[in-house]
Amino acid sequence: MTLCLFASDVHGRIDAYEKLFRAIESRRPQAVFLGGDLLPSAFMAPASTPKGTGDFVNGYLAENLERLRQRIGGAYPAVFLVLGNDDGKFPEAAVLDVAARGLWTYVHGRSAALGDYRVYGYSYVPPTPFLLKDWERYDVSRFVDPGCVSPEEGKRTVPEPENQSRYRTIQQDLEELAGGDDLRRAIFLFHSPPYRTALDRAALDGRSVDHAPLDVNVGSIAIRRFVQARQPLLTLHGHVHESARLTGAWRDRIGSTRLFGAAHDGPELALVRFDLANLEHASRELL
Repeated sequence: MTLCLFASDVHGRIDAYEKLFRAIESRRPQAVFLGGDLLPSAFMAPASTPKGTGDFVNGYLAENLERLRQRIGGAYPAVFLVLGNDDGKFPEAAVLDVAARGLWTYVHGRSAALGDYRVYGYSYVPPTPFLLKDWERYDVSRFVDPGCVSPEEGKRTVPEPENQSRYRTIQQDLEELAGGDDLRRAIFLFHSPPYRTALDRAALDGRSVDHAPLDVNVGSIAIRRFVQARQPLLTLHGHVHESARLTGAWRDRIGSTRLFGAAHDGPELALVRFDLANLEHASRELL
């Protein structure tokens, strides 16, 4: 039995993190997955750090996880995380510093072992209407949906080479990340959901930009094609907060691959609980 917990899109909410820490201490999972948009929304650079929070990564998350590790000792779980499009890339250096202390494993653009399984991480999302572009990529081509801003525009907290922002795609990234690996026991921790699933439904009904109707499905075509072609064991997703409320589902399936979503648009913490050996019986609760 490999008991796992998954949360996403916490956006620096202290009440949600306190619930997560209590759940880890009481349920003693073997692994915890954090799917991006983890930090306060204003946490883009030192000058904009919310007053009173200090360095949220080192001053809150790391300190609380260290205290948790001291309390539960050998029961401390393997923690895997990626950042999300609302986090910005500036905090990545602090995230890597904490990873060096063994409190979590940062898996964006890389993979790590979890027993007999392999965890892969990927933060980028397709272009959005938002201006922060650190974690946005063109999806399968340089097409941008009506109302969205291209990755070449907007703002960045960390500079990116022009050839990356202009020509790089999610599709290319995923091909390089997975390579020729056997993914039958792979867990992919994404921030974006796949396109046209129960996990990527946005509240855009009836809306248009310059008379062009908006697509209510805002997930990644590249991620969907990747999952269809490579069939990993499990993929975990966040990003679209209202999707579960609109579709009535927090889980989906593409072929044999299970998809779980932990984004939530209410005040509660949405916590997904699952056993890697028995994914059919996964559950999600609002705490």
